[in-house]
Amino acid sequence: MSSLKYSRQRESIKEFLMSRTDHPTADVVYENMKLIYPNISLGTVYRNLSLLADIGEIRKLSSFGGADRFDARTEQHCHFMCTECGAVMDMETDGVDKLMAQIAADFEHGKISDYNARFFGICEHCLKKHKN
Repeated sequence: MSSLKYSRQRESIKEFLMSRTDHPTADVVYENMKLIYPNISLGTVYRNLSLLADIGEIRKLSSFGGADRFDARTEQHCHFMCTECGAVMDMETDGVDKLMAQIAADFEHGKISDYNARFFGICEHCLKKHKN
């Protein structure tokens, strides 16, 4: 396989994602990239996000109800989605990591190499709104 040709736009997309913790959608990435590259197309953003996810430089988060979201954190971690406002955030989950390691060790029908744990509920901000 030949090496990937350098792209300023692709690098900018990756840098943008690395500066964020809110797991933006492709549309949010596109709106921000237009500030830097006024002629960039939505298709270019989608293709670059897909390529970055395919080569493991970012993670594509699907099944959160709605558009795919993107995360520059590629190491194993869990996510939480607020069912009220739709915010998606990283979770620090030592307990889940230990549980998954035990499950992988106990699994006799193959080898587990990855997992994707998602949690759903109401975020702190939405809980505060309910108290008022």
